[in-house]
Amino acid sequence: MEITAQMVKELRERSGAGMMECKKALSQNDGNIEAAIEWLRKQGLAKADKKADRVAAEGRIVLAQDAGKAVLVEVNSETDFVAKDENFLAFADNVAKAALGAADVEALKGAAYAGGGTVEEARAAVIAKVGENVQVRRLVRIDSANTVAGYLHGGRIGVLVEVKGGSADLARGLAMHIAAMNPPYIAEKDVPAEFVAKEKEIELAKMTDKDKAKPAEILEKIISGKIAKIVNEVTLTGQPYVLDTNETVGAVLKKEGAEVVTFHRIAVGEGIEKVVEDYAAEVMKQAGLA
Repeated sequence: MEITAQMVKELRERSGAGMMECKKALSQNDGNIEAAIEWLRKQGLAKADKKADRVAAEGRIVLAQDAGKAVLVEVNSETDFVAKDENFLAFADNVAKAALGAADVEALKGAAYAGGGTVEEARAAVIAKVGENVQVRRLVRIDSANTVAGYLHGGRIGVLVEVKGGSADLARGLAMHIAAMNPPYIAEKDVPAEFVAKEKEIELAKMTDKDKAKPAEILEKIISGKIAKIVNEVTLTGQPYVLDTNETVGAVLKKEGAEVVTFHRIAVGEGIEKVVEDYAAEVMKQAGLA
């Protein structure tokens, strides 16, 4: 059967695969587009393995909640362009829903996917469509009878927070605060002693000889004041509340008779070493101009 340009175009639009791959798929399947799509998906299973070592540092944080369960999942792609692709976005949203019943990423891979099959099989299929490495990188969850709020900021940052007491509005406000301010710890008691000792050492090193010559009790007060300020900066309860900067988060919690039990904050690509490629140079090299 003759494979026309229109047939190739339609298959490309439906599958997201390259022109030559579409032409081959149609040739292998006598011009049957549905069979060609299935053939491409099967080929995609092999291609997924080949793309697995390519750095995927872009993507989305997705959120799903059901009663006392809440989960955030980071789903990665190689480029921000694919992170906005409708196939990728649909996959990420379905992964979040599947994650409500999964304890960790490994369990999530084998979980049932909304469109049929498993999450891992769906991942291989979306790789075939978008032509990039796609990874389900990590999952954080909270299962609690307390108030649990989830917040997404532009699909790039996700927060879950568990609050004992207080209201749902407070919990959501705290989630927004955590997204904006990224506190490493909840309260002063959670700050490691090693961190405090190191900060004291740094503050002492910054002091002038004149300051160091002051009486020990005065010197201790000066250092203690500096350390208290640093501890406030790195703790949720010590930070000015983003929704009312006249008060600290700790003061707001006290007013509402609430406490933060735990929280999770994840951002797309954090901890992944990104590869910066000079595409212009690469094109010139392949064209023999460099």
